[in-house]
Amino acid sequence: MKMKIYRALSLASYVFFVLLFSAACEGTKHTEASDIVDEVNPFIGASTSVGAAGVYHGLGKTIPGATTPFGMVQVSPNTITGGDNGSGYSYEHKTIEGFAFTQMSGIGWYGDLGNFLVMPSAGPLKTNAGVEGKSDGYRSYYDKSSEQASAGYYGVLLTDHHIKAEMTAAPHSGMLRFTFPEHATSRIQIDLARRVGGTSTRQEVRVLDEHSIGGWMRCTPDGGGWGNGDGKANYTVYFYAEFSKPLQHVGIWQADIPDTAHRKLENVTADYYQQWIAHAKVQDGLREATGKHTGFYTTFATTDQEQVLMKVGISFVDEAGAKKNLKAEIKDWDFDRTHEQARQLWSDALRKMQITGGTAEQRKVFYTALYRTMLDPRTLQDVDGRYPGGDAKIHQAENGHTRRTIFSGWDVFRSQIPLQTLINPQVVSDLLQSLTDLAAEKKQPYFERWEMMNAYSGCMIGNPAVNVLAEAYSKGIRNYPIDRAYQLAVGSLAKFGNDSLGYTPGNLGISLTLEYAYNDWCLSTLAQQLGKKDDAARYAQQASAYRNLFDSTKGWFRPKDEQGQWLAWPTAGREKEWYGTIECNPYQQGWFVPHDISGLATLLGGKERMLQDLTSFFEKTPEDFHWNAFYNHANEPVHHAAFLFNRLGKPALTQQWTRKICTQAYHNAVEKGLVGNEDVGQMSAWYVLAASGIHPIAAADGRYEITSPLFDKVDIRLDSAYAAGKTFTIVAENNSPEHVYIQSIQLNGKPYHKSYLLHTDVIKGGELRLEMGNTPVNTLETD
Repeated sequence: MKMKIYRALSLASYVFFVLLFSAACEGTKHTEASDIVDEVNPFIGASTSVGAAGVYHGLGKTIPGATTPFGMVQVSPNTITGGDNGSGYSYEHKTIEGFAFTQMSGIGWYGDLGNFLVMPSAGPLKTNAGVEGKSDGYRSYYDKSSEQASAGYYGVLLTDHHIKAEMTAAPHSGMLRFTFPEHATSRIQIDLARRVGGTSTRQEVRVLDEHSIGGWMRCTPDGGGWGNGDGKANYTVYFYAEFSKPLQHVGIWQADIPDTAHRKLENVTADYYQQWIAHAKVQDGLREATGKHTGFYTTFATTDQEQVLMKVGISFVDEAGAKKNLKAEIKDWDFDRTHEQARQLWSDALRKMQITGGTAEQRKVFYTALYRTMLDPRTLQDVDGRYPGGDAKIHQAENGHTRRTIFSGWDVFRSQIPLQTLINPQVVSDLLQSLTDLAAEKKQPYFERWEMMNAYSGCMIGNPAVNVLAEAYSKGIRNYPIDRAYQLAVGSLAKFGNDSLGYTPGNLGISLTLEYAYNDWCLSTLAQQLGKKDDAARYAQQASAYRNLFDSTKGWFRPKDEQGQWLAWPTAGREKEWYGTIECNPYQQGWFVPHDISGLATLLGGKERMLQDLTSFFEKTPEDFHWNAFYNHANEPVHHAAFLFNRLGKPALTQQWTRKICTQAYHNAVEKGLVGNEDVGQMSAWYVLAASGIHPIAAADGRYEITSPLFDKVDIRLDSAYAAGKTFTIVAENNSPEHVYIQSIQLNGKPYHKSYLLHTDVIKGGELRLEMGNTPVNTLETD
C-alpha cells in the first residue's frame, strides 16, 4: 500500500504531512478546561481481537471516538461491520471504512448502531466499503502513528487519498473536519445503509438546500444488528446535516436488493450481497431517494490543505428534532470551540472524583475508567424533551427526568450502578423512571433485563432492574413512581424466577437459580422498607433457593432436571465451563450468594473451609488475569468475590487481591488495557470503586466493603439533592506498592474498627482515613 502512497507523494512531503497532522492534533489539547481531561485515553481496551485475548469473548471492545457524558451521539471510526465486534472498531485493523455518529461501547454480543457512516474520499466513487485489510471499496488505509484520541476528540490521517479526518461531539450532534489535498474530485460520501452487525433495512435522503440534507435510516431485526436480530432492536435514526462547502455536485447510489433477500449479518457480509452493493446504481444529480441500500455523496474541487466541515444532528424522534438538536448545540463552524465545549463537559463530569497520588499509568487508567462509566445509560430524548416510546409513539419527558437507554443490566448492577448512586444519582433515578415508563408503553408487567433502544432484548439472565431498584430505594433515590416500579419488580420475579420446584432446572440452572435467589432477596429488602411485611417474608424465604442446587456429595453446586435428578457430573467437575452456568463455570458462579454469605459458608462446611477454598480459587488464577477457570475478572459473576474475604474475617486478603487485580488486570494500553469486555461501564466501574478503596457485595444493603486504595487521596463529590454532605474523602496515609495493608482506620477523626462503610455515612460527607503498612492485619469487625 505504501508504494501507492510514494508514487503519488514524495517521501519528504508525505513525512511533512504526517508531522503537520500530528502537530495539529497536539494543538487541540488545551489546558484551560482541566488536566483531568487529558488523563483520558480512549484507546484503552479498543480491541475486539480474539487472538490477543486468547478466547472467543475478545477484549475490551471500547470505542475510541468523540462523545460527551451520557450523550446520544458518539462520532467514532469504524473498521468492521460484522462478527462479534460491537464497537465497530478494533485497533489492530489496517483500514477505516468510515466515521459513524452512533455507537455502542464495550458490548460482547453482535453489535448495533454504527449509523450514518461518513467517509471522505477522492477520485472515482466506490459504493461498497470493501474488506478489512484490502484496498477495494471506499475504506482507506490510515497512518497508525497519526491516530489521536482524547475526551471529545478523534483524529487520523487516511493515507489512500491523504485526507486528515477529525471529529468532535456534542450531546445530540457531532462535527467532522476534513483536510483535503488538492484534487479535482474530492468527496464526502455517506453510507446510509451501514449498521454494526447488519444493515438498516430502509433509508431516505433529501437535499434540502445548498448546504443541508435530511432523512432517516430504519433499523429492524430483519437487518440483523443487536444479537443479529435476536435482540429485537427496532429503531429509526433521523438526521439533519450541514456542509461548509455548497452542495453543487451531488448524487445518490442505490443497490438493487431483491425483495426475497435475507438481510441478517451473515447475508450482508456475504460476497454475493457485497457484489450487489459494489454494483449499485449511481445517479449523479439525483437529490432525493428512498430505498433498501442508499448512499449520498457530494463532490467538489479542493485546494491543498483545504478544510471542509460537516455537522450533523441526530434524533430518534424525527428530522425536525435532529435539526433542532444541531441548531441548539453547534451554532457555527468553529470546530475547536465545539471540541472545547466537549472537554468542559468531561471536565465537569470527571471532577466528581479527584485523586491524588498513584503512578502516571494509574491516573490514566483511573480517569479513563471513570470516563467509560459515564457513556451509558445515554439520553434518548431530544433537546426539547421529546423521545420515542416503546409504543412507537412520541412522548414528552416530565418532572426533570431524562429518558435513557442502553441498560446492560446483568453486567452493570454489580459496580457501574453502585458507582452512579454515589456520583450521578439522578442518572439512576432517570434509568428507573425510563424502565418503568417503557414497561407501561409496551404493556408489559415486568422490567426488561437488557434494554436497547426500547427493545425488550431478553439478553443474559436474572432480573437486574430489580436489583437496581432495591439499591436505589435503600440509598434514598426515590424520584420515580415507586408503586408502579414495585409491581413491575413483582411481575419480573413472577415471570423470571425459581419456580415451584424451588430452583430452575436445566443446564443453565446454577446461574439462573443463584441469580434469581439474589433478585428475591433484593425485592425482600425493598418490600421491608415499603412496609409490605408479607411480601418481605415470602421473598426472603425464596432467596434461599440457592441451597436447593447444592450437592453435598460434590461439595458444590450442581444443576438438576425437572424431576430433581442431578445432571451428569463432568470430568472437569466444577471447573467445566457452561455446565449449569452461562459464560462461566460452577466454581465461578457458585460464589454468587452475595445476600447470604454465612449461609453459603454453612453449606461449604463453615467459614474456615470457605476461606480455604476461596483462597485456592484466587491463588490458581493466572498472573495476567486473562480468561481462566478460577477468578475470571474478564466476566462479571466473580466481581464481588475478592471482597468476600472481608466477610470471612480476613480483610487483608481483600486488600491484597483487589490491589493485585487493579495493577495487573488494568493497564494504559489497548490490548492489555482490559482483560475482558468493558460491558457498558461495568469493568471500569469495578476499577474506579476498588481503586478508591470501597466496593459493595450486595449493593441493596447499602454497605461498602473497605479495601486498599491505589491512591493517597480520593475526593468524591456528592450530589446535594441526594446527600447532606458535599464531599466524602478517602485518605491512605503511608501508601505505596508495598504498603497495601490497612493498619488502622479513622472515620471523621475517630477510631473505626469495621471492615465496611455504610452509604448513610458516606452521604453525610466526611473523611475515611486509612493508615497503610506492609503487614497484614485482620482485626477489623466484619458485622
